[in-house]
Amino acid sequence: MATVKLEGFSELERELAKLTKSAGKGVLRRSLKIAATPMKDLMQDLAPRGDTATDELADSVTIGSKLSKRQAGLHRKMFRDDRAAVEMFVGPGPDPAAWNQEFGNVNHGAQPFARPAFDAEVKPTLDRLGRHLWDEFEKSRKRAARKAAKG
Repeated sequence: MATVKLEGFSELERELAKLTKSAGKGVLRRSLKIAATPMKDLMQDLAPRGDTATDELADSVTIGSKLSKRQAGLHRKMFRDDRAAVEMFVGPGPDPAAWNQEFGNVNHGAQPFARPAFDAEVKPTLDRLGRHLWDEFEKSRKRAARKAAKG
């Protein structure tokens, strides 16, 4: 389990409370996607390549809010009582080859790509997230002011 110390996020949470629910979710989604892009890129770079299956593996790494049916079921069990406003996921698509590449199997050794990318990028991603959230809050406030001036 990784331990990360966050600073300044209580101020961000107060700013988030000032926005409407939909505007706040938009701010969070956009910021999370931008902040996680270097992690996704590193996962793609570290993913093994060579034959058709592993080439598709690198291309399947994405950032999104949807999980496969199996992943969603496991996620619900793990976070049953945690109702986060916005969640984004970074990783390969629902391809069994991804698990075999990451952890290995009886036929070949592990070729990890997701965990090393996560370990290398978790702190920089959180730093980027804080910066992008402030930028998005400012943009959202300006949009709200323009909208209020028009109507």
